[in-house]
Amino acid sequence: MGGKREEEDFEEEEVPTELNTINSSGGFLVVSPDKLSVKYTSVNLHGHDVGVVQANKPAPVKRLVYYFEIYVKDAGAKGQIAIGFTSESFKMRRQPGWEANSCGYHGDDGLLYRGQGKGEAFGPTFTTNDTVGGGINYASQEFFFTKNGSLVGAVYKDIKGPLFPTIAVHSQNEEVLVNFGQKKFAFDLKEYEAQERMKQQMTIEKISLPPNVSYGLVRSYLQHYGYEDTLNSFDLAGKTTVPPVFVAQENGFNEQDNVYALNQRKTLRQLIRNGEIDAAFDKLRNWHPWIVQDDKSSTCFLLHCQKFIELVRVGALEEAVKYGRMELAKYFGLAGFEELVQDCVALLAYEKPQESSVGYLLEDSQREIVADTVNAMILSTNPNVKDLHGCLHSCLERLLRQLTACCLERRSMNGDQGEAFHLHRVLNSGFQIREVEREVLVSIK
Repeated sequence: MGGKREEEDFEEEEVPTELNTINSSGGFLVVSPDKLSVKYTSVNLHGHDVGVVQANKPAPVKRLVYYFEIYVKDAGAKGQIAIGFTSESFKMRRQPGWEANSCGYHGDDGLLYRGQGKGEAFGPTFTTNDTVGGGINYASQEFFFTKNGSLVGAVYKDIKGPLFPTIAVHSQNEEVLVNFGQKKFAFDLKEYEAQERMKQQMTIEKISLPPNVSYGLVRSYLQHYGYEDTLNSFDLAGKTTVPPVFVAQENGFNEQDNVYALNQRKTLRQLIRNGEIDAAFDKLRNWHPWIVQDDKSSTCFLLHCQKFIELVRVGALEEAVKYGRMELAKYFGLAGFEELVQDCVALLAYEKPQESSVGYLLEDSQREIVADTVNAMILSTNPNVKDLHGCLHSCLERLLRQLTACCLERRSMNGDQGEAFHLHRVLNSGFQIREVEREVLVSIK
C-alpha cells in the first residue's frame, strides 16, 4: 500500500554489431579485421563449399522491426551471394534457406529459399554495387527484403526462436560489406516503421462504434471519481452537439451506482487535493462515520500518513514529529503498513526531501492515491452496490486493463516478439477513447 512509484522497465537487448568469426565456414572466406566485410577466397568445387557467416548476436525481438544491409562490393565469378536469417544450429556450409529454420534471398537467381532446396520466385537478382537488406517485421510476423533502398517483398516468418542475420558467398572473389546500423541505411527504415504503424491504426479505425459508448465511458469516469463540476460541463456540451448525445442504460453504465454521494465525494477529493486532511477527516466523521471509526483501517492509515506528509511539505517539522509519534507509531509492525510509515518518517532525514528517494510522497500523485481510496470506500457504502470491485475502478480504467491484457496476450502468442506494450505510451500518443475501444476489439480478434 502506498508503495514507491514504479519505474518503467525498458529492458535493453543486445544487438548485432559485427560478424561472428568463430561460428563460420572459415575455410572458404576471409572476414576483415573490423568484422564488417567478408570475401570468398577459394574456388568452389562443390555445392556445399559455401562461405557462410552469422552476426555475433541474434536479431533483437522487442521492437517493431529489425533490419540490416549488405553492400555487394564484388559479385565475383558467379554472384552467388545470399542474405537472410538462420538459427543458431544452422549448418555453416549451406546457403541460408537451403536448410530448415532459415530463410535467404539469393542474388544469382533472385529466388527466396525457405528451408528447402527449391527456391520460389521473389525479386530481382543483385550484383556488384547493389545494396540489399533483410529484416523482420514482428508486428506482421514477416521477413522482408530490400534492394537499393526499395522494398522487394515480404514472406511469412514461420521460424521460431532466435534468428541470426546471415550472409553467404559462394564463388571466387565475391565480397560484401555489412551494415548493422553503424551507417545510414539505403532503405528508409523509419518511413517503413511509420507505414506499419499507420496500417495498424487504419485497422483500428475501420471498426465502427456508436458515439454514445465513448460518451458513456467518459461520463461514468467523471461520476466515479466525483468530478461533479466537470461532469455538468460535459453533459451541457453533449446536449449542444448535433445530434445530442445520450447514454443508453443497455450499454452497461450503471448511473445510480456512479452518482451515489457525488457531491460529498467531490468535496472530499478537493479537500485532500488541497492538503486539508483535518477538514477531510471532519467531513468523513460527519457523512460516513463508519469509514473512519476503525483508526487502524487502511483509509485512516492513508489519511494519517497524508497529514504527516502535509506537515513536512510546509516545513512544520516539529509538529510532524509530534503527529508521527501520536498517529503513525501505532502502525509500526502492522503488515502492509510499515513500508509507507518508514518512507514518511524518512522525509525528516533530508534537507530537501522532495529531491530524495522518498520525494514521491510530496508529489500530487500521492494526494490522488489517498483521494481515490476515500472515494472507493464511500462508493462501497452504497446499499445498492452489487460489485464491490467496481468501486475501485471506473469502466474506462477496466477497459484500459483489458487493452493491456489483450496486447500482452497477443504478444505472448508471437513468442514475446515485437514492441513491448506500455499503456502510458498509448495514452501519451494522443489516443482518444474511441481508439482505445477499437484497439481492444482488434486485440481480441
